[in-house]
This record gives sequence, structure tokens and C-alpha cells, in this order.
Amino acid sequence: MTDLPATMTAIGLPSPGGPEALVPEPRPVPVPGKGEILVKVAAAGVNRPDVMQRKGLYPPPPGASDVPGLEIAGEVVGLGEGAGAWKIGDKVCALVSGGGYAQYCLADAGAALPVPAGLSMIEAAALPETFFTVWTNVFDLAGLKAGESFLVHGGTSGIGTTAIQLAKAFGATVFTTAGSAEKCAVCRELGADVAIDYKNEDFVAVIKEKAPGRGVNVILDMVGGSYIARNYEAAAPQGRIVQIAFMEGSKVQIDYMRLMLKRLSHMGSTLRSRPKAEKAVIAAALRERVWPLIEAGTVKPVLDRIFPLEKASEAHARMETSAHIGKIMLSVG
Repeated sequence: MTDLPATMTAIGLPSPGGPEALVPEPRPVPVPGKGEILVKVAAAGVNRPDVMQRKGLYPPPPGASDVPGLEIAGEVVGLGEGAGAWKIGDKVCALVSGGGYAQYCLADAGAALPVPAGLSMIEAAALPETFFTVWTNVFDLAGLKAGESFLVHGGTSGIGTTAIQLAKAFGATVFTTAGSAEKCAVCRELGADVAIDYKNEDFVAVIKEKAPGRGVNVILDMVGGSYIARNYEAAAPQGRIVQIAFMEGSKVQIDYMRLMLKRLSHMGSTLRSRPKAEKAVIAAALRERVWPLIEAGTVKPVLDRIFPLEKASEAHARMETSAHIGKIMLSVG
């Protein structure tokens, strides 16, 4: 292990609240345990689950850091026993269970990936949370295949920009919803075949008109609420719907007859609390199937704004406006 300071700056959360609840504070530099690497963080991503944690609605899993932050990029500066092939000095990005808003962060060796050639640390830190999420839900769970049609809601979110590009790269016809003409234009630039302004258009009606074969085969939804029944309407027979969040609420009254008559599958998953071994399998699939697309420039992270670590509260305020297009990032180095 390289010579390291005893303390670091991290973003603490003394009590739940608004963006101002995020406070820079000194913390001990963590020590890597079995199967872990210690990363000197250059950049970290800001994600909706971080906002939920700040509000007291999404506590970290047992054993995880209470510091927010689920994805990082930086340099390996410490190795625990059984850290695999990683070496001191390697440049990595990693999915973490917490602790990303800090100068140093622990990562499971299996959930770390090399920084793709040609990407900056900021760009690399924008990859793990959304790419792990989209891959495991759209391709593993829902089984999206070339020639099928796909809908992702919130096309200019981090998840949306990633899902549009990956679905298109793997041969799907891509539909998306977004909240303005400007955002719809960005979605089309990223590869969406049809971008629907949900504030002025009914996405169900548009899909029924334009989707080949009476609906879309796979839907990735983080809205929930009223969208659940509407997704059932927009889905093709034997369609697969994957729920990854409930921004509009998780408790709704719904008629499940459409689910039965269309022979739909409605699935859901979370990522943060998944076992280490499962995250390692996702990382291996990304390295084999997706990292070459990133290095070729076919798929790229879309960045919105970059804030210094100490301004994490401003980054959260930006996210809560929903005005962002792509990933909001923290610069740590």
C-alpha cells in the first residue's frame, strides 16, 4: 500500500434533509479488507438513490459506508487480500455500495473495471451505476434482443441516455419519453428512433401508432405510479416490463387484466444490495460486451454538469430540478 494520509474529506450526512444536509467533514481513510481495493477518487457520479438516501428514504445496506455515492473513478492505492489482478496504480472505475463522495473509497475488486481507453476520469465515473443497471435489467432480466422494440422513460436521465445507446447498439428499435422538445432532440441524437414529449403527447398513443407489432417488447421504467397501467397498454403481447424505481409512487390501484390477456411479465430489481458475486458477473459482462463499444466511441457517457466535491449540495439541488441532461458529476481530485 502506498503512503496515505490518515484522514480525508468526505461528504457527511448528519441528519436527513434537503441538499444543504450534505456537509464536508474529515473522515479516516478506509482500509481495504478481503477482496477490496482502495481507490483514490478522482470523480464520483451523482444519482437518484443518493438523493433518496439524503432524504432518509434509502439507507445503505449493512456494512456499507454511510457516505453517499455509488460510483467512482480513480487510482488504486491499496489492495486487500484476494484483490484479484488489480495492482497499485491501476486506473479504475467501480460500482460501490456507498462512500463515493470522498477522497478515498473502498470498492469490491469484482465490481471494478478498467477506465476505458480514451475516457477522462470524469467520464469513467459516469459509467458504473447506469451501465450496471441497464445491462442487468434490460439485457439480463428482460432479455432484449436485436430486432425487438424497447421503451425507456426519462430518456435524458443517466439511465435513459445509457439505455438508449445500448439498446440501439445491440439492434433494437428505441422509443423514449422526455419532458421537452430539447430533451427529445437529444434523445434522437443518441439513437432513439422515436422520442415522445410526455408533457404534450400520450406515449401510449404514439407507441400504438408507430411501434412495429402492436406495442414494444421491453419497457424500462423508473416512474411507477400512473405509468404502470399505461406501460401495460404500451407493451406488445408477451412484453417484458422492468421496474427499477418509483418516482411517482409504488402504491397504485390497477386492473391486472391487461397483464393476463397480453401474457406480460412485470419484473423488478435493485442493484445496491445485490451480492458481490452477482455484481462481479455484471462487471465481467460489461467488460466483454460493452467496454469495446465505449472504446470505439459507439457508446459514450453523457455529462450534464461537474461540481467540486465540496459543492455536493449544489449537485443535488441541480438533480432535483430535473433540468439536467445526462450525468451530474463531482470532481474530487
